[in-house]
Formats: sequence, C-alpha cells, structure tokens
Amino acid sequence: MKCPFCGHPDDRVVDSRESKVGESIRRRRECTQCGRRFTTYERIDEIPYMVIKKDGRRERFERQKVLAGLLKACERRPIPVAKLEEIVNAAESYVAETPARERPSSEVGALVMNELKGLDKVAYVRFASVYLDFKDVKEFMDELKDLLQARGK
Repeated sequence: MKCPFCGHPDDRVVDSRESKVGESIRRRRECTQCGRRFTTYERIDEIPYMVIKKDGRRERFERQKVLAGLLKACERRPIPVAKLEEIVNAAESYVAETPARERPSSEVGALVMNELKGLDKVAYVRFASVYLDFKDVKEFMDELKDLLQARGK
C-alpha cells in the first residue's frame, strides 16, 4: 500500500477492526518513511464470474449448476463426489483466471467434458449428449465412434 502523503510503498498496520456491519475491515496504517497515519478499508471482491452462452447472453457462473449437470451424467456410475467437486473447482478456476472474469460456456463445457472423458466414458457420453445438443442419432453415433477410436489407440 502506497502512502497517500509521500508515496512510499512500505507501511505497517497499527490497528485492524471489523466495520459495524461486518462487510469490511478498517485498517489504520503508519508509513515507515514519513510516519503519518492513514486508513484503508478491505472488502470482499464481489464481481461475479460470468459465462457467455451460445446465444450471446452473459450469465453468472454457478458451481451448483455445473455440479448438478455432472451428478446427472454420473448417475449410477462408480464416481466419487469428490472427483466431481475437483472438476467443478477446475471449471471455476478456469473462469476466474481470466482478467475479464468471463469465458464462453463452450470452453467451460469442453473442459468439463475433457475431464469426464478421462474419468468415465459413460458419464462423458451422457454429459456430451446434453451439452453438445445432438440433433439426431447420426451425430450421437459419430461421437461414440470417435470415443471408440480413441480407446482403440
């Protein structure tokens, strides 16, 4: 934190208190250069992570929505919930790591599908059938053929 008086980059925290509402922390700081004191406030970063849908709409990234899709795809499959949590964490990190705090939903879906592909082929096909929105049986069969060819390698 730069001193607002002399611009020196080093200071020390003299006192910290939670605000009355509890939504921020008030810190009294003292500049190590000029000795003057100043106050800073810390708040939780509330800018949401966003996904850009196929139709161009922007929607808040929701962990629960991704997890619900994974749970549906993995129904009656021997996949621990902890593994699904790891996939959701990876998807959330992927969205959070971009400076714009948003990613196309196609990229998030591709990441989830890639993780599922290595975890369970049946769950992958289930997730892909919803995510890729197959228009007919031929598209579905093409995806299955690709999966079988990759397995054969």
